Amino acid sequence: MTTKKSCLVIEDSDVVREIAVRIIADLGLETAGVVNAGEAIDHCRDHGADVVLLDWDLPSMGALDFLRGASDLGEGARPQIILCATENDPQQFTLAKGAGAAHHILKPFDRAAIATKLAEIGMIESADVEPAPAAHRQ
Repeated sequence: MTTKKSCLVIEDSDVVREIAVRIIADLGLETAGVVNAGEAIDHCRDHGADVVLLDWDLPSMGALDFLRGASDLGEGARPQIILCATENDPQQFTLAKGAGAAHHILKPFDRAAIATKLAEIGMIESADVEPAPAAHRQ
């Protein structure tokens, strides 16, 4: 018996968080959403997560605070982290990568972007990734 993989969405926007949770649940992962880094660290400590979708711009405790807290979870409990940013800022990605966010996607994201990244890191099968419509390919 295999355990269902889980994803935690850390996003302060209710709308964006709900959309991400719905997309990820539709892709077959157990999914939960939290508003801030403090709640996220508690969730990871209490329930664990295989992967985290982490908003860069969080109120009070920010993304780097979560990354520092996640490093204290221990090697086996530390989730894979996908940083979600609104700007394609190489400095931001380098800083986040150095703190433990090995992956990133840009907002606004859609099902295809999330599915592609989750398949890339082994959370879902690549067969679950639908190709983008021809009008959206570049």
